[in-house]
Amino acid sequence: MNDRHLIVLNVNGEDHEALVEPRKTLLDVLRHDLGLTGAHAGCEHGVCGACTVLVDGEPVRACLVFAVQAEAADIRTVESLGRDGELSDLQEAFREHHGLQCGFCTPGFLMLAEGFLAQQPDAGREEIREALSANLCRCTGYQTIVDAVAATAARRLDTERETAP
Repeated sequence: MNDRHLIVLNVNGEDHEALVEPRKTLLDVLRHDLGLTGAHAGCEHGVCGACTVLVDGEPVRACLVFAVQAEAADIRTVESLGRDGELSDLQEAFREHHGLQCGFCTPGFLMLAEGFLAQQPDAGREEIREALSANLCRCTGYQTIVDAVAATAARRLDTERETAP
């Protein structure tokens, strides 16, 4: 039986149609159907976090979500962070603090951090460390990733204070 569903996914602010089998993951649709290869297929069991994207603002493992489940959601991938060839503040902080080495886990950490900082913009280092412990990195030892997220949080808070009436 060839049971396929035509779905519309809103990814990075744009609607995309996809004809998918019910068991096709959001990760597979993003990577193979839409060509958005920033989210990586790591463990494919929801453990490593390399496939983390934001679904309605919440960090989600795209390997654990069926694409049909995400149809009415606002989906953001790592490709949404930079604009016009410029890095986002979070990406820039990862660069400045050497928060990446091989880069495989980086997109997942970026999206996890983006979602976390949106929910807890004034998070301290321990809260950041706890949130980031949900993803795995085999290269950096995490300290530089925590440094990058903490620096981003501080900059965003400073900017918010400067622009407040």
